[in-house]
Amino acid sequence: MAHATFSGGDITAVIGDNAGYGGHRAGYNGVWELRHRASTRNLFVPAYAGLNLEHIFNGETEFTDRDIFFEPRRAPMTFRNLNDQQAELHQPATPNFQVESTTRFTLRAPWYLDLDFRCKPHQHVHERGWFGCFWASYINGPADKSFYFPGGWQDGQSIWMQLCTQAHDDESTVLSHIDDFRLTWQEGTHDALFKYFSRMRYAKPFYYGNFENLVYILMFKPETGIRFTHSPSGGGFNKTFNTTNPAWDWQFIVPNYEVMKEYRYQARVVLRPRCSRTEILAEYEKWANQ
Repeated sequence: MAHATFSGGDITAVIGDNAGYGGHRAGYNGVWELRHRASTRNLFVPAYAGLNLEHIFNGETEFTDRDIFFEPRRAPMTFRNLNDQQAELHQPATPNFQVESTTRFTLRAPWYLDLDFRCKPHQHVHERGWFGCFWASYINGPADKSFYFPGGWQDGQSIWMQLCTQAHDDESTVLSHIDDFRLTWQEGTHDALFKYFSRMRYAKPFYYGNFENLVYILMFKPETGIRFTHSPSGGGFNKTFNTTNPAWDWQFIVPNYEVMKEYRYQARVVLRPRCSRTEILAEYEKWANQ
């Protein structure tokens, strides 16, 4: 099977590869559906997905054509149902970027979905010495398109920030206070969310957004090369709610890579009833310090 349904505590997820099925379009891997028992609809746009591995980029070849730009969504990928709460997606080294990856998803009661991502570059094809991976999560018509995180405009600042970009490719990517790695691009390449940077910086590697009467939190273990990315309209137009579907995305940057070396990060999704920012911060601190 190319997908399966998993339940843990209050949440249910459909996880699958790049195959299409019913109303779900081909080319959108990851979490096809995520629901809390208190929600009325899928958190993610049903035709698309969330936690969707969408791009690999290196400043040189990603803009050659659409098949290369969306290579992780086009290249062969294998889905494995490991048990009642766990699934895995494996993609062999891709044709252009030569990056192999494995993503393991684990549901945990009462409202957690853990992600363990590992990748391995197989060839010296990244001429600028770095590569990045990019994930998209297409949110299903929320009234509030923003996501929120602790950070600021000044070094070391940690206040609650709100990001809702005014347009696609407009100051779309947020770096951490300690991220000083500069990406460069081949001259003349077209726009992309990962090329444009916000003046804001984050202090802790997590953000949250509001959906119905729930809060969606996406958090990462510290020191992992993560960058946040936002689009107000990345998921297209939502006819039901007469609005756009925002994209609450992220990137994983691997500077100074070595061939056949494994690179990894861990993330956790929390989908729970609305709560205070104190509780949101406590969710992050408890998990990050495990």
